[in-house]
Amino acid sequence: MLEVETQTARDYHPMPDTGKYFIIPVFIPHAGCPNQCVFCNQNTVTGEKRDIPSPEEIHNNIDRFLNYKGEKRDRVQIGFYGGNFLGLKSDIIKHLLSVATGYITNGLVDSIRFSTRPDTIDDNRLDIAESFPVSTIELGVQSMDDGVLAASKRGHTSSDTIKAVSLIKKRNFTTGLQMMIGLPGDDEKTSIDTARRISELSPDFVRIYPTVVLAGSALAVLHKKGKFLPLTLEEGVSITKKVYLVFREKNIRVIRMGLQATEDLREGTSILAGPYHPAFGQLVYSEIFLDNIIGALQSESSISEEISIRVHPNSVSKLRGLKNGNIDKIKNMFGIKTVRVAPDPNLPPDGFVINKNR
Repeated sequence: MLEVETQTARDYHPMPDTGKYFIIPVFIPHAGCPNQCVFCNQNTVTGEKRDIPSPEEIHNNIDRFLNYKGEKRDRVQIGFYGGNFLGLKSDIIKHLLSVATGYITNGLVDSIRFSTRPDTIDDNRLDIAESFPVSTIELGVQSMDDGVLAASKRGHTSSDTIKAVSLIKKRNFTTGLQMMIGLPGDDEKTSIDTARRISELSPDFVRIYPTVVLAGSALAVLHKKGKFLPLTLEEGVSITKKVYLVFREKNIRVIRMGLQATEDLREGTSILAGPYHPAFGQLVYSEIFLDNIIGALQSESSISEEISIRVHPNSVSKLRGLKNGNIDKIKNMFGIKTVRVAPDPNLPPDGFVINKNR
């Protein structure tokens, strides 16, 4: 028996253990946005109305999530998503943060987070955030290529992002950056370059979103006229994988890949085209496993007709791939008749061991 051990990256570095929050989302679609980006139809993404939610609506939403909070999830955050939070009027910002702060005062929630645009970050707005129990600020960076930003009608530049991150870090907020792949004018090279430039800013975590064509967006019009061609699912997964590995090499946590599978998106009524899949992140991880298993097998001078692969129990489905696609590809590529997958809790989530019987 020959045993070969590998991991998802040749120069694997363990991710820092920063812990996980149970996040209660409060959506404020489009609120505070000075313009609408070509890819955006925020009502579709969140399934919510554009209006600022009333205190009663916020309380009902938070209470509902608190009732479903698992006992093992000790830390809880209220997150304001969907709009440009710091682009709201200061009295509205304070009002929303005050409502959320009440839950922290009562010991039900630990902190607050929100997402906003890079060009709304300044000392005055951060003064407001700092006067409340805000711990995390996420920026919708989308791209670090100014041509892509202009084509997407973002209304800000990469310099705005660099300045914003610097200001946020000076206040010691946890910093998250969101990027997109497949935007107008974007390609694999510019996406990877964006990931590298984001890495240089040393965020605490990132999210990676593939661009999809949403009904009611400007992209929908461009797509109908044949002026915008979205990535296929295969292309989206492939580029996201390469972007993910850039962040992984720098020990930057990727906390999400792909759009959240809301009810509207699951029904398929909102997405007209593009690389959407409800388990998009799973597809990316599966491709990384496949690449590394292929690399490990190709390094061997001979391979038996039967192999077994040990993997952490939480990663069995990732290794197998969608509908056992990875297993089928391994069999066909190397002429293997049987590939057994066995759970091994002693392995790291992204590691595996291949056992080959001679």
